[in-house]
Amino acid sequence: MESIVAGIVAGIGGLLALGYAGLLTRDVLKQSPGTKLMADISRGIQVGAAAFLKREFRYLSVTTVVTALLLGIFLSWPGAVTYIIGSLVSFMAAWIGMRVSTRANARCTNLALKSFKDAFKAGFSSGAVMGMCVVGTGLLAVAVIYTITRDVHLLVYYAFGSSLTALFLRVGGGIFTKSADVGGDMVGKVEAGIPEDDPRNPAVIADAVGDNVGDVAGMGSDLFESYVSALIAAMFLGYYYKYNPTYASLMLLLGAAGIVCSIIGALLVRVGKGEQESFGAQTKKVRSAMSRGIILANLVMVITTFFLVRHIVGDMNVFFAMVAGMVAGVAIGWINQYYTSDSYSPVKHIAKSSETGSSTLIIEGFAQGMLSTVIPVAIVAAAIVASYQWGGLFGIAVAGFGMLSVLGVNLACDCYGPIVDNAAGIAEMAGLPHEVRRRCDALDSVGNSTAAIGKGFAIGSAALAALAWLATYMQAAELKIIDITKPDVMAGLLIGGLVVFLFIALTIKAVGRGAYRVVNEVRRQWQEIPGLREGKAKPDYAKCVDITTRAALREMIVPGTLSIVTPVLVGFFLGREALGAVLMSSLTVGLFMSLFMANSGGAWDNAKKYIESGAYGGKGSNSHKAAVVGDTVGDPFKDTAGPSLNILIKILGKVAMVLAPLLLALM
Repeated sequence: MESIVAGIVAGIGGLLALGYAGLLTRDVLKQSPGTKLMADISRGIQVGAAAFLKREFRYLSVTTVVTALLLGIFLSWPGAVTYIIGSLVSFMAAWIGMRVSTRANARCTNLALKSFKDAFKAGFSSGAVMGMCVVGTGLLAVAVIYTITRDVHLLVYYAFGSSLTALFLRVGGGIFTKSADVGGDMVGKVEAGIPEDDPRNPAVIADAVGDNVGDVAGMGSDLFESYVSALIAAMFLGYYYKYNPTYASLMLLLGAAGIVCSIIGALLVRVGKGEQESFGAQTKKVRSAMSRGIILANLVMVITTFFLVRHIVGDMNVFFAMVAGMVAGVAIGWINQYYTSDSYSPVKHIAKSSETGSSTLIIEGFAQGMLSTVIPVAIVAAAIVASYQWGGLFGIAVAGFGMLSVLGVNLACDCYGPIVDNAAGIAEMAGLPHEVRRRCDALDSVGNSTAAIGKGFAIGSAALAALAWLATYMQAAELKIIDITKPDVMAGLLIGGLVVFLFIALTIKAVGRGAYRVVNEVRRQWQEIPGLREGKAKPDYAKCVDITTRAALREMIVPGTLSIVTPVLVGFFLGREALGAVLMSSLTVGLFMSLFMANSGGAWDNAKKYIESGAYGGKGSNSHKAAVVGDTVGDPFKDTAGPSLNILIKILGKVAMVLAPLLLALM
């Protein structure tokens, strides 16, 4: 009975999130998109983003159907159906969020003509739509499946389906956005010396489309997968490690509580009028508003968790494990912001190194990125040790969910960034007054910081969730220990690290090839379209969108296949322990590499922006040219390979978990 009650409450929580998202969508879409030119630019972004996701869905559908058939034939037909549900729900959440974001950009620009406050509200509300759709659909589906079946094993298939969708959207979207961004920057800023978002650049619309398919749809599906992964791993371990279904019900109730706390936090994110304030005062106002919402949402969640845990299970160690995860997530986000914000010394050191060229700037960025892993890894290690002491393996899973418990408001702050970035681009392309662009840039500046924080807690939660999936695999595969002195286990340890490096290489090379095609297309148009360089002719924006779409869809297949094939081959040829070793080493190497890549890429990006603000010669200087090179090197680090590793290390564990019954049968 208690599982039914918990499922109903969780379902209501999911519906509440979706209802709030609907209200936000109505408020955003009732605003005017501005002039015909602004609306046309926004419509071009909408069409490009929708076309990409539709074509990606066709690829995903084939993979989903084939995988579901294999799951049904060899393992479980109910599991295969649940797997399909996970894939579809994940894609639906990303689709809804992206549809709103591509319609909000011009509205945000138009509001910035008169009101800084209203422009911020439109941008944040649009980001909150994605945040609420992710937690709402994710929790609702888990609640329905668990209430009907009472089978936590089926939820593993649901998590697997969400992972595969997230991998496709994150890798495909990341390749798209960075191919367009790097290609457009190299031929536009470096070769031609024209500003960012200049309408003479044929890649400018593709770049704006990429912001949505990569940083909105891709990030949304990524964190959807993280959210349901952490929730389901905790429910599974609560059910089997604690041997008590009440702990699984508790996790559903904590999910519903997190949604309510996220809505409370989102309602508190407001700014006052700031039209006449300086750029710095505007960014400070926005940053304070977002920090207030996130901190208060977490504080309310801590209080709510205390009462829920004490009333339902009475085991206060669960509460402490949950709080450990929440504190660790916030702390990692702050550390990432320190290493990637131009307000602090790491980025300033990178910017200063630009005075001697791009080589020294890249060297300094690499060093700062590696240094940035030290404290976050120590925080994750501390959270693992503390949560294990309080709740064993279940405690680690609870800590992982704790990081994501108020994901609704955290993701709202993250997805806000690409929306206001698009708004600034539309202001430039539409030739609006400088003051409008300055207001949009102030909004965008904070978006860069929230993106760094978002990547931080996404990486930290991925590490804890991957460790929880390792624990669930060992439980299902009936492994007590993994003996690293065995040769097959040693081989598994090496393979796990190798998979991470191979995955990184494949995704970065994909961006390089895509950018190469974009550069050649932009050069071709400038040569063949008379008057384009002078702004007297219109570029063929659709051609660049098509090139990046084709490149992304073609290049995402091999990395996606690698994540599924590796555990299958290792499991069947080297055995259960070797597969456990793969999960251990991929988690370790993936954690370090994702932190390093996200932070070094973010630092290079903000070093460029710091120079563009006037430091070391400003725009057009040799320092600026060096910083643009560093930024283009860091783009696939922070927005393609780095974030995709979060999904890779978890999907390996889920495939291993699904395979566990077959591996036991072969013993």
